[in-house]
Amino acid sequence: MLKDVQVQVDAWTQQFKIPYWQPLEILARLTEETGELARELNHRFGPKKKKASEDVKDVGDEMGDIIFTLACLANSQRIDLDDCWKRVMDKCYGRDKDRFEKK
Repeated sequence: MLKDVQVQVDAWTQQFKIPYWQPLEILARLTEETGELARELNHRFGPKKKKASEDVKDVGDEMGDIIFTLACLANSQRIDLDDCWKRVMDKCYGRDKDRFEKK
């Protein structure tokens, strides 16, 4: 599932002399990308509307940038995101199964 994403990201980054930045540099990039998503959502659903001169960005593209950056961080640290995802979902169906009101 996410392994495919990590493999694709790694294949692309390996063409460069330094395939991955340092972890804090990647985190800074992740923060920047998350800010771009937040800005777009704020323009659409929040009080801050776009200026006429600003381009509309695709929310999905902004999410894709975040996924790419997370895959870079995971790859640089040799973290298997599929394993991480499984643990998160186990929490959802275990510890948090009665946390929210159900339909």
